[in-house]
Amino acid sequence: MKLSPVSALLCGAFLIAASPQSERIVIHLAGDSTMAPKLLEKRPETGWGEMLQDFFDTTRVRVENHARNGRSTRTFIAEGRWKSIVDSLHAGDYVFIQFGHNDESKDKTDRYTPPADYRANLERFVRETRAKNAYPVLMTPVMRRRFDKDGVFRDSHGEYPDIVRSVASDLRVPMIDMHRKTEALLQLFGPQASSALFLQLPPGENDNYPRGIQDNTHFSPFGARIVASLAVEGIREAGLGLVSSFKKMQPPLPAPAQSSPSSR
Repeated sequence: MKLSPVSALLCGAFLIAASPQSERIVIHLAGDSTMAPKLLEKRPETGWGEMLQDFFDTTRVRVENHARNGRSTRTFIAEGRWKSIVDSLHAGDYVFIQFGHNDESKDKTDRYTPPADYRANLERFVRETRAKNAYPVLMTPVMRRRFDKDGVFRDSHGEYPDIVRSVASDLRVPMIDMHRKTEALLQLFGPQASSALFLQLPPGENDNYPRGIQDNTHFSPFGARIVASLAVEGIREAGLGLVSSFKKMQPPLPAPAQSSPSSR
């Protein structure tokens, strides 16, 4: 049967719309509390992964944030969270993988992951992502804010960032070194001003934290936006195909939170 010109045009439009090529790329975020979406009762705490969508054209890329507070590579697998990502992957999707904060916490036996197991878990993440024709991107853990009494910055992650770097090198996986990028950020801001990047509130300022809070691990909205911009910088440096889907105009930064002058 010969189609009329109008019918042919409509059928062609339908086929284009239904084609997998027209679907948005999905970036799946797998990680811990520094990346994760937050509950209302935890605001203004903000995971940097919550800010990532703002850098992308929403008609071309969708960010799905699967990161959760307190998770290590071991517990992320044990709870079935990793499987849920793998089961939903389509060819051409990306998986950004950032763990380490909880894996290296020896005093927290519910989440601690020995170095050898951490490596094996990262290798599994890479292998299973690639098996779905999707793209794994490894990320070293972001820095905690740690300055000693002399204002010297101190890292607390031990060998775990180097394990990520080693796996990325051995398996030829793109890597964004959030560990070094956030260290440079903290050094740039310094011992005092860097408090604005984190969840730092005096007593009585926020109903969620009536006694105040001095958190040097989790981000303020201001800090989360800056850390997300570092991830975007890493995407550019790695030459990922996602670069073509960035917005032309970078989203503005929120105002830095006011913090206690004594916070350190």
